[in-house]
Amino acid sequence: MTSTTTASTDRPAVPRRPARKPRRPLRFRLSRIAAWAVLVLLMAGTLLPFYWILRTAFSTNSALFTGDQSVLPAEPTWVNFRRVLGLASPEEVRAAGGSGAELQFWLYLRNSVVFATLVTVGQVTCCAMAAYAFARLHWRGRDAVFYLFLSTLMVPPIFVLIPNFVLLSEVGLLDTFAGLAAPYFFMTPFMVFFLRQFFLGMSSELEDAARMDGAGHPRIFLRICVPVMAAPLTTAAILAYVMAWNEFMWPLVAGSDPSVRVLTVGLSAFRSGQPQAAPDWTGLMAATVLGALPVVLLFLAMGRRIVDSIRFTGLK
Repeated sequence: MTSTTTASTDRPAVPRRPARKPRRPLRFRLSRIAAWAVLVLLMAGTLLPFYWILRTAFSTNSALFTGDQSVLPAEPTWVNFRRVLGLASPEEVRAAGGSGAELQFWLYLRNSVVFATLVTVGQVTCCAMAAYAFARLHWRGRDAVFYLFLSTLMVPPIFVLIPNFVLLSEVGLLDTFAGLAAPYFFMTPFMVFFLRQFFLGMSSELEDAARMDGAGHPRIFLRICVPVMAAPLTTAAILAYVMAWNEFMWPLVAGSDPSVRVLTVGLSAFRSGQPQAAPDWTGLMAATVLGALPVVLLFLAMGRRIVDSIRFTGLK
């Protein structure tokens, strides 16, 4: 009997060298460099006006036109901001080359807050109810009415400026906060479309359960839809507030009285109130920085939520 012995053929495993990543072609790398260069140029062009505003705000009028080409403010000073806030004396302002014109910053700031708050509350409330009706209620001609309403986005706002002015003049609402907020208080096509997209994405199970318990549409809207839609409603409120804060043409036409003059119109009045003297650019830019600061901080705090909500709306 013959036995065959098989020799062990096991060998120690040789470690394999990690595969090299394929090198990207030169054309791809050049296109990436070109894309980044274009983005840097666009960003520089976007930030340049903000840099100019800040440099002017921290300079003095007497040194601003001396031909100083430095990137830093000419004779840096805080007097312009102190003047806007009402903390600088007239002598101190004139010593820095500023004009003696008074800028009622706190009054205009209060008016802007009141105007933007009225517009935000009314617009978000009315647009949310309209979006709920267009998304969750079923009635004949719903889609046709919605698309007809949405088509008004193509109508320039300047077309309805004079009709709105005549109408509010007839009812005596000019130079009042109610008259300022009236054209924006109810519904805007974009806001209705924005909120409707979220209502369309909501599950109907909670609504069906509430309807079986005897809840009607008002209760379903207030008790179920509004809590679920808290994040989109917050985004809509921020967008409406910023839009109202930056509004200029309608407050200029309908709010000429200083008691209801908003900040954007107040800055324009401050500029046009010095026809004989040299423009007080430093004071105007300081007021512009302080006037833009609230909405800038709001966007820095809530910017990601706004972008995510708009992106989600576009995917619906």
